[in-house]
Amino acid sequence: MTETGKQKVESPDAPAAFGPYSPAVRSDAGTYLFVSGQIGVDPGTGEFVSGGVAAQAQRCLDSLLALVGSAGGSPASVVKATIYLKSIDDFAAVNEVYARCFKEPYPARVCIGGCELPKGALVEIEAIAAL
Repeated sequence: MTETGKQKVESPDAPAAFGPYSPAVRSDAGTYLFVSGQIGVDPGTGEFVSGGVAAQAQRCLDSLLALVGSAGGSPASVVKATIYLKSIDDFAAVNEVYARCFKEPYPARVCIGGCELPKGALVEIEAIAAL
């Protein structure tokens, strides 16, 4: 067990943290992975992907699932997700992308609209995975 009881998890397929946080943290017991909110930033360029909210949502989920994969999990490992939207009007577009990434039983989920998000993102997604 580490002194802090947690391990940092990163992936080359997810953007590096741009603040004082870890992209994901795994409990030393190895049971849970807590994935920080991912925004639609391309890890290679550090810029938002083009294509609007659907493209940003896909990039969020690609980054999130890359971090889950780095910890030994899969999309089926995700048990809880929280989606933050700049505009609740984007719910249907993001829901469509989300539904392609997960299968039943779907993770438990919360979606919150009307949020000011980091760097002007249109969507941010965080998750908890059981490994």
